[in-house]
Amino acid sequence: MEDFTFKSKTKIIFGRAKENETGKYVHQYSSKVLVHYGGDYLEQNGTLDRITNSLKEHNVEFVLLDGVVPNPRLSVVRRGIEICRKHDIDFVLAIGGGSAIDSAKAIALGVPYEGDPWDFYCGKAEPKSALGIGAILTIPGSGSEMSESSIITNEETETKAGIDHELVVPEFSILNPEMCYTLPSYFLSCGIADILSHQFERYFTPTPYALLSDHLLEGAMQTILSLAPKLMSEPNSYNYCAELMWLATVSHNGILDAGRQSDWASHRIEHEISALYDITHGAGMAIIFPAWMKHVKKQDKDRFVRLGTRVFNIEPEGKTPDQIVDLTIEAVEAFLKSLNLTTSLTEAEIPTDKFELMARKALAGNTTLGRFKALIQDDILQILQLAL
Repeated sequence: MEDFTFKSKTKIIFGRAKENETGKYVHQYSSKVLVHYGGDYLEQNGTLDRITNSLKEHNVEFVLLDGVVPNPRLSVVRRGIEICRKHDIDFVLAIGGGSAIDSAKAIALGVPYEGDPWDFYCGKAEPKSALGIGAILTIPGSGSEMSESSIITNEETETKAGIDHELVVPEFSILNPEMCYTLPSYFLSCGIADILSHQFERYFTPTPYALLSDHLLEGAMQTILSLAPKLMSEPNSYNYCAELMWLATVSHNGILDAGRQSDWASHRIEHEISALYDITHGAGMAIIFPAWMKHVKKQDKDRFVRLGTRVFNIEPEGKTPDQIVDLTIEAVEAFLKSLNLTTSLTEAEIPTDKFELMARKALAGNTTLGRFKALIQDDILQILQLAL
């Protein structure tokens, strides 16, 4: 087990109609906030009105900033920073999924900084301060509502990059499972794939002994495998949506990888795809992770065998370890396809002419990528080929 430091400051307000209490929680931190969101559906279904009415009831002034899209844009971040400075705003409230929350985090970092916020994401600067952040989760999957991560796309350079820093951990996050009822099935599927990818990144570890987190991760993966088909058939089940929403949060708040090294190579490779072609992140992970598994499967067969037998219920009797490994990867692909997601770049209509560029940018100036197996540029190219 590895040495680790674990800290969790986010207050979780979980349950039915909890967004109606937004003003009570925001008021504890600020009397003037930026409300950052995206999508007409929040206006059409009354969610935005309920939230802003609660802010008004608690005498919290607010300025609205729409424009959140999948793979949140640096241009929107810069616009949010200008608004906050103009109106002397000291708190950012995100409404949405990971894109809204990550964008809000970038705005919070950028307001007190004299340079460009992209400096933090490309490693040119280290943040020293940030505005307060709150979140109202409407699309579960990213786990950004309780994490120290923020990922932004720079449209000018077609680059997607992230930062991990305790300054961007939200002060509070409001989770109402009823928000899932109106989710399009595609975004629900992408969220499920994203959750599973966060679990996989932690499960495939070079740490030789981390028994507790192994069992926690296996339980989390078993939950998502069991929950997914139920959600697809009953998307308005409160209990199913509640399990999904909390599972997404727990899968990325640090508790499941305490004491172990996580990999994250697959995420870095996917970021280059979504930066260039704007594919939704969860959909991109459904393509890259099976390909990554095929490439690294000989690195630690026991890890794959454990995943297959404990999580995907593959019967080991009469099978060699190699057979179990291959069946495990097939089971992963079958599950992702059951969500109506594609598991190949070809089906997703992603061009193949920029593989060299993607591989180089994924390394971000480093010699290798990932911890389970250290990938060099040629490894990344082979993974992209396996994803065709």
